[in-house]
Amino acid sequence: MAKARKPATSAPIRTVKPTARSRISNGRALLPGIDGRSALARRFRDIAGQVATDLGGAERLSEVKLQLIRRFAGAAALAEALEGRLANGQQVDIAEHAALTSSLCRISSRIGLTRAMKKVPDLRDYIEGKATFDDHDPDEQDRER
Repeated sequence: MAKARKPATSAPIRTVKPTARSRISNGRALLPGIDGRSALARRFRDIAGQVATDLGGAERLSEVKLQLIRRFAGAAALAEALEGRLANGQQVDIAEHAALTSSLCRISSRIGLTRAMKKVPDLRDYIEGKATFDDHDPDEQDRER
């Protein structure tokens, strides 16, 4: 009797070699098809980087949290652009600004509002090669709530 094959969609998700990942995953590109030199792209990158730093560094964050940070950075950059137009006396859609602000509040509540400090080893331990780093997971606070 022949064994039934599992459909391809039930294959487990697996990690791939860095050379087989996308440029975005490897950190070489900001967004698909964007070279990252425009003022808005630079601001997006700055916001995303600073929020990740506030939460203890991108290397300590889950992919879900990194994706939420990207959404937050996009909404924040758009809100700033709207506010810039408003400050220049141009007409802006107040409903669009309110929706962006509301989205920023919701996303930031999911990301977390408290800063997480990176654990820095004692200088003597570092020099002696005994440096240990705190295994504190910044996402742990969210699970404890």
